[in-house]
Amino acid sequence: MQKLFGVLTLLFLSSLNLFSQELINVTFNVNTPGIDDTSKVYIVGNAAEFGNWQPNLAALEKIGKENWGRTFQFPKGFRLEYKFTKGSWTTEALGSDATIPRNSILIANNDTTVSSTISNWRDNFDFKIPGQVTGTVEYHRNFVIDGLKPRDIIVWLPPDYNSETNKRYPVLYMHDAQNIFDPRTSTLFIDWEADETADSLIRSGEIESIIIVGMNNTSDRFEEYSNSPLGKLYMKLIAEKIKPFIDSHYRTLPDRNNTVVAGSSMGGLISFMIAWEYPDLFSKAACFSPAFKIRNVDYVREVTNDNGSIKEIKLYIDNGGVGLEAQLQPGVDEMIDALKQKGYEDGKDFFVYIDKIAEHNEAAWAERFWRPLKIFFAK
Repeated sequence: MQKLFGVLTLLFLSSLNLFSQELINVTFNVNTPGIDDTSKVYIVGNAAEFGNWQPNLAALEKIGKENWGRTFQFPKGFRLEYKFTKGSWTTEALGSDATIPRNSILIANNDTTVSSTISNWRDNFDFKIPGQVTGTVEYHRNFVIDGLKPRDIIVWLPPDYNSETNKRYPVLYMHDAQNIFDPRTSTLFIDWEADETADSLIRSGEIESIIIVGMNNTSDRFEEYSNSPLGKLYMKLIAEKIKPFIDSHYRTLPDRNNTVVAGSSMGGLISFMIAWEYPDLFSKAACFSPAFKIRNVDYVREVTNDNGSIKEIKLYIDNGGVGLEAQLQPGVDEMIDALKQKGYEDGKDFFVYIDKIAEHNEAAWAERFWRPLKIFFAK
């Protein structure tokens, strides 16, 4: 099944009018033979006009019984990725063969009209989501701190956890838990396959056995994963509530050297921030497609202005090269330069991997997830 575009697209990229470029008109005409009279059709994609991958925000206008249309304006040359739904991902438009299609991509340099015909919708089929959770997972509900929305966490246990009862384990904390283990809870039904990857590396003896703790996001994800008051509270929640709970309920190695954090996109930023601001608790961070500096986000400045001594942390910094990844790369480059200026050494204090053909999605991060595991947890 074609890997889908990650729902983790940065919400602040939605303000396309910030681009000082010539605007062009993009018109969508959609024919939906056999659609029922009560349905609405939505376009969903990587722009505010398309709802930033929220499936029920950008409705098309009904034109006749089975036709829909709408015109949008975008900066000339902007790379659009989009799909169609009837208001939710369970009613996503399918391809002519009733399979999940890849994202449609359009780079329009002139006024453009796009015509599509949709005959199949997910809710008309007994559609089975491939994939499953590998190994043992345990769920814990409603972790709260004043000022933040409550969230659940998911704990993945290594294959020897229940047999090696005297053994203690390093812990990897990961953001966006809905998207890391279970394709059924991942917003676009593609997960990181963190469970399969860790299980395989542990069983092959390539890494130590580890516990993975996934922390769900909320509707305040952007603010919680950025250098904002909610971001400060989110880090405090992890440090003062979630980590102590994990250490008291599981056989962990609770010291900083055995405590690691990872995430992607805004989750890549907050992973860096936690290691940077809580180095007494977290010694390592894996930052996939991190939003270090883009639009109104700038954590490079925070690092540059930090006059403290070198922190005893290790960083894995990873980015792709297609679409949003290319827009994130300048911030990645600036962060790497800032780290070097402060005396951090490439290959010792931080590790960089750039895949120039990779997109910004869970499928791409899944393919590279083994890299920081082997760096941070190698036997």
